[in-house]
Amino acid sequence: MRICVAGAYGAFGIKHMDALAAIEGVTVTSVMGPTREKIDAFARARGVVHAATDLAECLARPDVDAVILSTPTQLHAEQAIACMKAGKHVLVEIPMADSLADSEAVVAMQKQTGLTCMAGQVRRFNPSHQWIHNKIKAGELKIQQMDVQTYFFRRSNMNAKGEPRSWTDHLLWHHACHTVDLFQYQTGETVSEAFGLQGPIHPSLGIAMDMSIGMKTPSGAICTLSLSFNNDGPLGTFFRYICDKGTYIARYDDLFDGKEQPIDLTGVAVSNNGIELIDREFIAAIREKRVPNGSVEQVLPAMATLDRIERSFR
Repeated sequence: MRICVAGAYGAFGIKHMDALAAIEGVTVTSVMGPTREKIDAFARARGVVHAATDLAECLARPDVDAVILSTPTQLHAEQAIACMKAGKHVLVEIPMADSLADSEAVVAMQKQTGLTCMAGQVRRFNPSHQWIHNKIKAGELKIQQMDVQTYFFRRSNMNAKGEPRSWTDHLLWHHACHTVDLFQYQTGETVSEAFGLQGPIHPSLGIAMDMSIGMKTPSGAICTLSLSFNNDGPLGTFFRYICDKGTYIARYDDLFDGKEQPIDLTGVAVSNNGIELIDREFIAAIREKRVPNGSVEQVLPAMATLDRIERSFR
């Protein structure tokens, strides 16, 4: 499997590069980044034979079977469609788009081409959330409430590496997308009620810095999600699953019970790295010619829920 990583030297591009290095039979044959000097240096350091600043140049190469897009959110839909038009399978980092209309266009192109197109919903793959999902599927747990906190300190336009960002991140279409999809995935339902509240718009970034979201499924499970770019404290997303039989706290790839006792996740997956697991699923789905967990069609209901929440702001 020959892969192009676009946005390769960004924070998540590097995570994907490291993950792909752990997967047998995979070679990164092309990398793309916006700055020629940086992407050439990155390619040399990683031993990649081709580097470009233009995605179209990468897509024209016969030694590229599939593409991982770790590029700015606003480019995801356009680039995913371009990849499929070029005959390349594509994994789009979260979110697949920043609007419902663009998400529907990505799904339509996947159906037209029949290629593998997967959204980077990594929470489906973190071992902590997989453990919960397996218990739910086995009938051993039922979610009553998910309480989720997504907190960052991002009052200036900086990325996860502490470097200036060329685009603006978004609490709803990026960070809430993780939880909205996960809630519907874990409950097996599309929410029947959803609303959101947002705080003041930042004067220069043009985005809300604080947000609160509530959701409910037809069977009665609820989800409360708080998000902030104003949090000067522990950063990241923390999930509390309040179930009929126990409470569980997920912090990325780690899981604890309600009394903060760690839960052994040995054997849940072949790796404890969620990014590696999502890349493994993408590659396996291509090889096995099957629909991946997290296909853009499966994630589309989450994008519809995000659109519904955005409309509730108005």
